[in-house]
Amino acid sequence: MKHLQLNNKWVLVTGASSGLGQEMARQLAHNFKANLIIAARRGEKLAELKTELETSAGIKIKIIVADLSIPEEADRVINESIAGGELYGAILNAGVTYFGRHTELPWQNFESILNTNVTGVVRMTNSLVNYFEQPEKEGSVMLVSSMAGYFPVPYQAAYSATKAFITAFGSALHYELKNPNFSITVFAPGGIATEMTDGTKFNELKSWLMPVNQAAKEGIHAFVSRKYNYVPGFLNRVGSVMMNFLPKSFLAGNMSKVYLKSLVKAETE
Repeated sequence: MKHLQLNNKWVLVTGASSGLGQEMARQLAHNFKANLIIAARRGEKLAELKTELETSAGIKIKIIVADLSIPEEADRVINESIAGGELYGAILNAGVTYFGRHTELPWQNFESILNTNVTGVVRMTNSLVNYFEQPEKEGSVMLVSSMAGYFPVPYQAAYSATKAFITAFGSALHYELKNPNFSITVFAPGGIATEMTDGTKFNELKSWLMPVNQAAKEGIHAFVSRKYNYVPGFLNRVGSVMMNFLPKSFLAGNMSKVYLKSLVKAETE
C-alpha cells in the first residue's frame, strides 16, 4: 500500500490543544504541508495553534470545539470534518488518564475516561470507516492507543483497560476493511512527557518518558506509512516483544511496585 500524500490534504487531529496532538499538528503542518481540522475542548488553545500554524506553515486550519466525552459531540466532530468530502486522514488522539488507586476514582470520572477513550473513539471510527469505504477513496485513520494497552498497569487500571480495548478494536478492524486504498493504524506509545504526565504523581516515572516531539515524529511516520501496529522507540519495541514471553502476573507485579512508589512519594510530599 502506498504512503499517504498529505500535501494540501485535510487531516483531522483530535486532542490537538496540547501534548501529543498539538505536536503532531505542528509537524503535519510544517513537515507535510497538510491542512488541518483540529478538535479539542479548549477553544482558546485551538485558536492560538491556528494562528501560529497558518502564519508559520502557510496551511489552512479549521477548528472544532468539542467535548469528546459526550457521544453526540464526537459525532459532530466527524460530521463537520467529512461534510465537504475532502477529509483525507484522521488521527484520533484525544484521551484522558487517571493515576491512583482505582477505588478512589469517582464513577463519574471513570465514565468520562470510558466515553473519551473508548465510546467516542469507536463512534468516530465507525463514521470514518463508512466515509472511507468507498470505491477509489484514499485515506487512513490512526487510533492512538498506548503500551499500557499491551499489559495491565496497576494504578492506571481504567486507562490501561481502555487502551487495551482500542488496541484490539483497531487491530481487528484493520482486517475487515474492503477498500484497498484505506487503512487503519494503531499507534501505541509508552509514557510521553506532556501535560498529562506533568503532575507530581509521575515524578518517579519521568525518566522513562519520551520527549513529545520524538513521539509525534514516530506517530506521523506510522500514519503516513500505514503501519498496522506501531510502538515508538527502539527499546519500547524490544520491550513489547519481550513482554510476550513473560507472565502477565510478573509484569503487573513489577509495574505495581514502580507506580506505587511514585504515587506514595507524591502523596507524602
